[in-house]
Amino acid sequence: MSSIKEKFNQISPSEFFYSNRDLAGFSNPTRSLYTAVREFVENALDACDQMGILPDVHLAIKAVDPEKSDPKHYVLTVKDNGPGVNAKHVPLAFGTVLYGSKFGLKQARGMFGLGATMAILYGQITTNRPVVVKSCTDGKTQDHFEILLDIEKNKPIITKHTTKEVAKKGLSVSVCLEGDYSKAGSKIRDYVYETSLITPYASITFDDPKGGRFSHPRFVKDIPPPPTIIRPHPHGIDVERIRRMIVESQFEIPTIDDPMIEKVRKDLGLSKQNLSFTAIMAKASRKWKNLSRQVRVVIALMSFLKMDFGKLSKIRIEDMDVPNKKLHYWDFGDSQSKSADMDPESRYYKQLTNTVQGEPLSTFLTKRFQRVGLTTAAKFSEFAGFKPEKRMGTMTNQELVNLSDSLQKYEDFLAPDPSCLAPLGEAPLEKGIKKFFNPDFVAVVQRPASAYSGFPFVVEMGIAYGGDIKPGGPHVYRYANRIPLLYDEGSDVVIKVIRDIDWGRYKIKGEPPFIIVSHICSTRIPYKTAGKENVADRQEIERELRLALQYLSRKLAAYMSKRGQAEMAKRRSNLYAKYIPMIAEFCTELAGKKAKPSYKKILEAQLPIESGSNAGAGAEENKKEDKMTEKKESPIENK
Repeated sequence: MSSIKEKFNQISPSEFFYSNRDLAGFSNPTRSLYTAVREFVENALDACDQMGILPDVHLAIKAVDPEKSDPKHYVLTVKDNGPGVNAKHVPLAFGTVLYGSKFGLKQARGMFGLGATMAILYGQITTNRPVVVKSCTDGKTQDHFEILLDIEKNKPIITKHTTKEVAKKGLSVSVCLEGDYSKAGSKIRDYVYETSLITPYASITFDDPKGGRFSHPRFVKDIPPPPTIIRPHPHGIDVERIRRMIVESQFEIPTIDDPMIEKVRKDLGLSKQNLSFTAIMAKASRKWKNLSRQVRVVIALMSFLKMDFGKLSKIRIEDMDVPNKKLHYWDFGDSQSKSADMDPESRYYKQLTNTVQGEPLSTFLTKRFQRVGLTTAAKFSEFAGFKPEKRMGTMTNQELVNLSDSLQKYEDFLAPDPSCLAPLGEAPLEKGIKKFFNPDFVAVVQRPASAYSGFPFVVEMGIAYGGDIKPGGPHVYRYANRIPLLYDEGSDVVIKVIRDIDWGRYKIKGEPPFIIVSHICSTRIPYKTAGKENVADRQEIERELRLALQYLSRKLAAYMSKRGQAEMAKRRSNLYAKYIPMIAEFCTELAGKKAKPSYKKILEAQLPIESGSNAGAGAEENKKEDKMTEKKESPIENK
């Protein structure tokens, strides 16, 4: 019986997502059309946000053959007034999976450099048509591309590239894909509606396949300042990231070619002189303090090789073996590899070893991480059991693991820098809720910045009651980095927190008309899937959501208490208005008088007296409850 030999091979990222497109939200024609809309609109808004441009986004969905029944082919087009994409980046940006500008440590709607390209990939495999990209970065010339994706190689195939003159900047992306608008239409309309609520400074227009137009003009003219890229926080670092940072921190041995030798000669003042090896080293010794790092490294190499400039130009440094104190190089004259001993007692030995061994731990901590000063670095080094001067390049694998573990356990690092975040703000959020729901009551709160696993985040939340809000609440509007989350709400951390609240305690009973708007912004939203629809229940995020909701619920309870007392006072007033005239008439007859007593002043004074006194008592009672609850729920901020 012959054995079957197992074959191993590697696939590209685009090949992987081609086979597993459900992971990115492209599971069926309904979900795929919605996800494609979301990805392109979010890219447009992100591009405008980064440049401080008030966004004008136009979304259009048009059926290729309107007479066909769903699912069928649609052309999805999204245009914006953003900065555009440089022509040299367009093919890779729209024809390569996992290529983009959103991998820095700052807040952005996109995270993986995946969504828009996945939509293009889905369109290609369902309709076999290229994506059409029109980009203008200077307000003068527009580049027109038609691009297909080479799925096996994860590379773009440019089928067409032309240019023409235009009058304004911006980007337009059109993709033909299979979709089911009859089922996805309501979600897409909800998405556009909810996006305009959390992005009140954007003007968004949607033309649907049935000829309808949904226009949401901006109602806030101030755009939040764009987030900045920051250095990582120590709590968010693992061993692999430390390894990469060590490589980034190491100063590479410069290539000793003719330009480098000329630089050394110039810095030593030897441009027109050919000195011997001994004379060169003597000159270098006198000028050592004024030499650049690169030149010092070359001089140190020359000291062990014992070569002048002529001989130095005929070799190439191959390796520096610090443990064995050997310097390996290739001699072009003899065409063979040679080595030279490095004397550890030499004044130049430390210069070379420091070059390949990287920075000291204290310098590594202060330069590579945010909000770590020399004092904190020294205290951490003692906590972790390392000397502050220990070179990063000399650490063993086990020492790196110990360093990573210590970074997670050390509790005295400052909280993460929130400058990489761009929350909407309490005033714009309140204005949006009032415009969209016209409530009788609204309250909003923005929690202080906190962190999970070293990633900073901010929770914003609003609550509203009555007005134009439908009964059956709470109606929940979930957002993450200004993205509406419309699917998979059952397993979302926000829903979990809301379900845990005892609404009866806050005077909410039955199915009242009230809404909750929740917004989490972070450098890394902990989505459960690449489809970005629900947020994982990280303990720190859950805690901040709960504190925000409890604060707003107390505000709502105070309103409900006043409202209930006002209604009770009104009912009492109605009773007085009904029975006092009857009593006055009876008293008149009983007294044998003709004129009734004046009772109108009593009726006029009754409602304000009742309402005012009860409302004051209710407010006072609620203040006491707020103080007691704050003591129980006072937050302990993450360090």
